[in-house]
Amino acid sequence: MEVIRDKISEFHEFYEWAHSVSDDRVKDWLFMQGYTPTLVLSGLYLVAVYIGPKLMKDREPFKFKYTLFIYNFILIIMNFHICSELFINSIALGYSYSCQPVSYTYDPREMRVAKALWWFYFSKLVEMLDTIFFILRKKDNQVSFLHVYHHATMFPIWYIGVKWVAGGQSFFGAMINSFIHVIMYTYYGVSALGPEYQKYLWWKRYLTKLQLLQFFVGMVYAIQGIILECEFPMWMQWAGIVYGITIIALFINFYIQAYIKADNKKLTSNGKQANGYVSNGDTKLPKQWKAEAKKDK
Repeated sequence: MEVIRDKISEFHEFYEWAHSVSDDRVKDWLFMQGYTPTLVLSGLYLVAVYIGPKLMKDREPFKFKYTLFIYNFILIIMNFHICSELFINSIALGYSYSCQPVSYTYDPREMRVAKALWWFYFSKLVEMLDTIFFILRKKDNQVSFLHVYHHATMFPIWYIGVKWVAGGQSFFGAMINSFIHVIMYTYYGVSALGPEYQKYLWWKRYLTKLQLLQFFVGMVYAIQGIILECEFPMWMQWAGIVYGITIIALFINFYIQAYIKADNKKLTSNGKQANGYVSNGDTKLPKQWKAEAKKDK
């Protein structure tokens, strides 16, 4: 017990020091006073993921048709605001797209960048509702490890991003991710309107490819920051690369399972194989062969 108390004390001392060197501009913003709200909300999310399906097991799924449409529309507007604010102000401030240190000044445009990053952090809390809606609609197949891992980690990661580095290199990842999310929540919004709108959603595979592309672009951006020895916390850049590798690996696995293997399975079940037509593993003979077989009898 003494050892545990010492470790807790050391962590507390470290956090007090880290808190003292955090970005003073954001200290009074919502959830920025300390790490407790972010960790508690992230923990509650994981609890909901665990108990939600159990609570819904014997209940009818909720529909949420128009609720989901409004929810997705709100996230489209939020992400568009974040993306446009970061793009416009990074251009106006002359941000480098290879190495940009954080400017802790109260310049109006720097503050707009910082505020946009806070909204990006907050959007990650709102987006946790994606999972809650899946659970309430009993679409548990959508609540994959990748889905939960991504939602559970982005919120606390971006607490660090806003608390200590609300600007500089941080802007790029948030900007491209919010741009992708404008497209993604447009897809979800149309999908929520019902089966009759599915014909307009033929581009799902391309959305997944676009998501993968953003992670590769983000990795290149982080790697060049390290190579150029950018004046930005080096441990954050390395942590971003490690996290990016895990996300890319999980997304590639998802793509393989959802598209490549699924396509192969369709070809196997519907296509010609050897002397027959294969469907669900059973060989079905063409009609003319069946007719000939009857004649032989």
